[in-house]
Amino acid sequence: MAKVYAFLADGLEEVECLAACDVLKRAGAKVEMVSVNDGREVVSSHRVRIICDSSMGEKEDFEDGDVLFLPGGMPGTANLMNCTELKKALKSQYEKGKRIAAICAAPSVLGMMGFLEGRKATCYPGFEDKLKGAVYTKTGVVTDGNITTARGLGYALDLGLELVRLLYSEERAAEVKASIQYDQI
Repeated sequence: MAKVYAFLADGLEEVECLAACDVLKRAGAKVEMVSVNDGREVVSSHRVRIICDSSMGEKEDFEDGDVLFLPGGMPGTANLMNCTELKKALKSQYEKGKRIAAICAAPSVLGMMGFLEGRKATCYPGFEDKLKGAVYTKTGVVTDGNITTARGLGYALDLGLELVRLLYSEERAAEVKASIQYDQI
């Protein structure tokens, strides 16, 4: 069973997070939503309250994660970037060549940390300059090596399906896609 950690910060785009997490759970992944706040509650950019499974302060590390996932939104992305413990976890994941995913504005965190140098990546329009060293593409979802990025909310299901494909198989992604009646791509 694949293990995914989704990191939530106040000001996130809730649908980007929840849609991708839902798809992963349907595929059989164990998804743990982790608040980067002091407590487990996170308030989205649209004032939706989400109670996470844990908070950064409750975890020693995220070494068992097959994927570390960053949903976007503002000021959620800025709040992710300001979380020292999250950046340590991302750096460890990156150095081990393990999978990292980010959507919307959140790929900017990976860019500012130097993870996108020479890689194809995408993001929400207006954040391209923060993808330091990346080969920017307007593609909805891009996987280059161990990093997957997505443009925004409209691609949240696609991101989830891409992660299912990478973690499990093309067939499993197709099964989940069919089960949710998604025939857009």
